[in-house]
Amino acid sequence: MERVLLVGAGGFLGTVLRYLVGGWVGRLKAGWTFPVETMIINVSGCVVIGLLAGLSETRGIFTGSTRAFLFIGVLGGYTTFSTFGYETFQLLRDAQWPAAAASVALQVGLGIGGVWAGHSLARLAG
Repeated sequence: MERVLLVGAGGFLGTVLRYLVGGWVGRLKAGWTFPVETMIINVSGCVVIGLLAGLSETRGIFTGSTRAFLFIGVLGGYTTFSTFGYETFQLLRDAQWPAAAASVALQVGLGIGGVWAGHSLARLAG
């Protein structure tokens, strides 16, 4: 039950952070239709999970409960893959093919690259 509560608390924090970051980026994008908010949130979440996973592997610094709180709770609440799917669907439905293709390519490519970068940073620190 303790881990369930930790995941829930982490999810709350991650979701609030996602809301705040998304709102901040949304105010900066000045009318673009490209889903910049989702891309920034997903890529930054991937960098963070790569960094934390790398630190966990190289230094063994996270307990199971801490991993559940951070990885499942905070980062699960923060990242937005379901929103990515919905926004891509909307772009396709609205015949914005180049924007849809760019969103998919950038978010997947940068997300995987972000995990690699975070993991590499953790290995350098270890």
